[in-house]
Amino acid sequence: MPPQTAESAQPSPPSPLLAPRVAWVMLLALVSGFALSQAFRTITAIIATGLRAEFGLSAQALGAFAGAFAFAFGGMQLFMGVGIDLYGVRRTLLVAFPLTIAGSLLSALAPGYGMVLLGQVLIGVGCAPAFLVCTVFIARYFPPGRFAMVSGVAMGIGGLGMLFTGTPLAWLVQHSSWRAGFGVLAGLAALAWLLIWWQVHEPVEPLHTADAPRESIASAVRGFGALFLLPHTAGIMLLALTTYASFLTLRGLWLGPLLIERHGYSLVASGNVAMLSSLVSLFTPAYFGRLDPGPAHRRRWITGFTVVLCGLFLLIGLLHREWLDVGGAIAVGLLSGYMVLQYADVRSAYPAAMTGRAMAVFTMALFLGVALMQWLTGLAASLASARGADPYVAVMLSISALLAAGVLSFRLLPAPAH
Repeated sequence: MPPQTAESAQPSPPSPLLAPRVAWVMLLALVSGFALSQAFRTITAIIATGLRAEFGLSAQALGAFAGAFAFAFGGMQLFMGVGIDLYGVRRTLLVAFPLTIAGSLLSALAPGYGMVLLGQVLIGVGCAPAFLVCTVFIARYFPPGRFAMVSGVAMGIGGLGMLFTGTPLAWLVQHSSWRAGFGVLAGLAALAWLLIWWQVHEPVEPLHTADAPRESIASAVRGFGALFLLPHTAGIMLLALTTYASFLTLRGLWLGPLLIERHGYSLVASGNVAMLSSLVSLFTPAYFGRLDPGPAHRRRWITGFTVVLCGLFLLIGLLHREWLDVGGAIAVGLLSGYMVLQYADVRSAYPAAMTGRAMAVFTMALFLGVALMQWLTGLAASLASARGADPYVAVMLSISALLAAGVLSFRLLPAPAH
C-alpha cells in the first residue's frame, strides 16, 4: 500500500495556543534570520573581484569559496531537523546562529584564504536552520491549505537580505573593502539573534506531550532513513539539487564577474543588476504560492518552469548579448518564485509525522546542490579559461545541463501517490 500523503491524512490543525497575530509576529522574527542567510549566500557575487585581487584566487577557488557556505549549510540540515524535532524551533536557532556572527567576524579579519574559507563554513553552519525553522513553524502553526502561500510570503520577505548584497554592498565594497561587508553583516546577524530571542516563544505542547514523550536522538536519526525508503523521494531530491542551485549560482557567484568581465560593468552597476534580480524575486514566491494548482497538477507546473529555466541559461551561455545577460538575470529572479511549489510538493508527498524531517532532507538537497553546482561551474570556468575559451559559456551550459538532468529525474522516477 502506498504511504498516505500529508494532504490526504488530514493532519491535526495548527495549535490553538498561538493566535494568528502572534504566529505572524513570531514568523517574521524567524524570517529575519533567514534574510541574513540570504545575504550571506549571495555575497560572493559582489566581493568576488576583491577576493581575487587580494588572495590571487582562480575561478575554481572562487567556486569552492562560494560552495563552502552551501556545503556546510546543506550538510547540517539533518542535524538541525533532529534539533527542531527534539528541542524546538527557538532553541535550535538560538544555539546555532551565533556561529554566523563568529564566522562573519572571522571573515572580516581573515589574514588569508584559509581563514576566510573557514569563516564561510562557520556562517553556513550557523545559518543552517534559518529557513528550515520557518517552514516547520508554518507547517505547525498555520492551516495546511495556506502552506504554499505563507511559505511564499516568508521566502519573499526573507529575500530582502539579497537586496543588501546588491547595490548597497557594492557601494560599500567599492568605497571601503569586502571586509567591511562581512563586518556589517555580523552586526545585522547579532540584531536578528536578539529579535528571535525576544519574540519567539513557541508552546511546548505540539512538540512532546505526556502521551508522546521526547524521542531519543538515535530514533530521530533513524526516522530520516524511512524517507529514503519511499520510492518517490529520489526524484524529488534530484530535482532539488538543481533548481535553487541554478538561481543562487548565477545570483550569488557569477553575475558580478559576468557583467564586469564580459560587458565592462563597474562593481556598482553590476550590483544594480543583482539588486533588481533580487527585488523581483521577493514577490514571485508569494505569487506562485497563491497560484498553486494543488497536488493533481503541481508537478507538471514544476516540470514546465524548470524546462523554461534550463532554456534560459542555455541562451545566456550561447548568445553573448548584453541585453540577454541583464534581462536573463532578472528573468531568473522572476522564475525563482516557482520553487516554492517544490516545498508544497514535499509537504503533500509525506505523512504529517514526517513533515519536519522531509523538509530538512529537502533543504539539505537544495544546498548540497548549490555547493555542488558552484564547485562544478568553478571547475568548468577554470578548464575553459585554460583552453582559451569563454569561461561564462562553460558556466551557463553546465547549469543548463544540470537542470536538464534534474528535471528528467523528476519526471521519469516514481511520483508520490495523491
